[in-house]
Amino acid sequence: MSAADRLAAGDKEHEAMKAPAALAHYEAIVTADAKNYEALWKAAREAVDVAEYMKEQKARMALFQKAELYARRAVEANKDDAEGHFHMARALGRTALTMGTKDRVRLAGDIRAHALEALKLNPSHPGALHVMGMWNAEIMRLNGVSRFMAKNFLGGQIFGSANWTDAVKYMEKSRDNDSARIIHRLDLARIYADVGNTVNARAEYQNVITMTATDFNDRQYKAEAAAEMKKLK
Repeated sequence: MSAADRLAAGDKEHEAMKAPAALAHYEAIVTADAKNYEALWKAAREAVDVAEYMKEQKARMALFQKAELYARRAVEANKDDAEGHFHMARALGRTALTMGTKDRVRLAGDIRAHALEALKLNPSHPGALHVMGMWNAEIMRLNGVSRFMAKNFLGGQIFGSANWTDAVKYMEKSRDNDSARIIHRLDLARIYADVGNTVNARAEYQNVITMTATDFNDRQYKAEAAAEMKKLK
């Protein structure tokens, strides 16, 4: 099978929400051509999707690391396109969510840098906007002591720029630029809940519950939205 045929097959599996099968096709391409940019960033995308809800921690972390490797190679192959930078930020961000404060601080600068580079190349990129929304939100979700320690003693001065206003702003832009994607609305609902905007949080949770699943993890996201909406006060 040619690289073009493999790419088309991977894309077909992706559209069918069969991430493991899609990943296998993209990996076959990069095994033969280590600098195939499109296959590399798509392999990074699928690897993160497959890893997200894996129960076995070592396997999950290994797949996140593989996603990071693919994304890093994609950036090396084409540093002037937004997708490679976005998927680098996304892979690092997913890894960071599994770590403690010190390791999150270590990764925070790179996550932000790649997301901002993606937005420099494509200011309306929904995924990069999402990463920036989550970057602000995850830092603000740390308790005050952890943020203080990160900012003043762990080399995380950049943490001082995080705020809830930017978390909301970036995530709203992400949703508006890709309104059919469930994950944008789910994470926006969570941020609305964080800032006490329960009316908007409930509306976005309800949107997630009623929307059609189009991505590999959407069914899980929909279940989480239903559970979280019940807890809203």
